[in-house]
Amino acid sequence: MFGAKKKPFGGYAISFKGRKETLEQVFGSGKIAPSEMTKKLWHFVKSRKLSSKG
Repeated sequence: MFGAKKKPFGGYAISFKGRKETLEQVFGSGKIAPSEMTKKLWHFVKSRKLSSKG
């Protein structure tokens, strides 16, 4: 069973290929809580249509 690719958790696949944004551009320059980081990351992914449910 080696080499068999597992389906991503939750069925989502996210591709950041070709993106030029820095982490500071996505999350800002200040300190943020992990929960806020998750919200900002999903906002970034959804607003740029980077996810695919499959």
